[in-house]
Amino acid sequence: MLRSSVHKANQNAPEFHLIKLGSKKLDLSEKPLVMGVVNMTPDSFYDGGEYNDPQKALGRIASLIEDGADIIDIGGESTRPGSSGVSTEEELRRVIPVIEAAAEKFDTVISVDTTKAVVAEEALRCGASMVNDISGLSFEPQVAQKVSEKGAAVILTHTSSRPVDMQEKTQYGSLIPDITDSLLNSVQTAVAAGIPRENIIIDPGIGFGKTTGQNLEIIRRLEDFCQLGFPVCLGASRKSFIGEILESPLAEQRLIGSVCSVIISMLKGISIVRVHDVLETVQAIRTVKSIYGVN
Repeated sequence: MLRSSVHKANQNAPEFHLIKLGSKKLDLSEKPLVMGVVNMTPDSFYDGGEYNDPQKALGRIASLIEDGADIIDIGGESTRPGSSGVSTEEELRRVIPVIEAAAEKFDTVISVDTTKAVVAEEALRCGASMVNDISGLSFEPQVAQKVSEKGAAVILTHTSSRPVDMQEKTQYGSLIPDITDSLLNSVQTAVAAGIPRENIIIDPGIGFGKTTGQNLEIIRRLEDFCQLGFPVCLGASRKSFIGEILESPLAEQRLIGSVCSVIISMLKGISIVRVHDVLETVQAIRTVKSIYGVN
């Protein structure tokens, strides 16, 4: 296995295998899976406005799948720092036609990036089989029930608050234990709603109410999260902390830093990386695996 082969410090971490999602499955046993981002928003920090049109979004999805994406994550509400959100009706208008068309056209796991129960329910009805909830079920706990009813998977992410003010709330008593406790509370909410433990993925929430130093500490300590008994997802792609490190104010200038974060995260044992640049990420993963002699 890659995790035990290339990172001995993490050799006792749990190994994860199949997540069964109806007729689809996610095999977590041999590689970090690559989740490709499709933002149906005008104001996302990197590609806002590029894929607002459903046909453009479907073209983007096709390209991501061709580049090697294992999961497509479709979102209709920006969660960048300072964003104030959109109505349920607007979010539905943005994502549902694309999810429905993508589910008919592609045999790939589709995730909906939402914190709203109504959006989650409709997306799962239309062909999504995973909900990526950046609030860890804290904004609308009813999301858990919708996931449970459909036998779907859920990604539970840590955040300190809503995007509009989360970067004003970066004070922690002890960073890693505080995030861990929050994630385990989210897991408890999910399990209580009937979501099987094997369908739960956790994400420490890079950029969601964290400073640059805190984001770096999370990446250094990813093994701690991998030891919690759930697959770990990480979404560091082109985020502002990489811009601060590289002194690159533009998200377009952060590709190399993003790929570096993927490689480090991979060697520390995470199961899913959420990225904008699927081709470059897949190439990096393949190269590292080849160097270590892992198929």
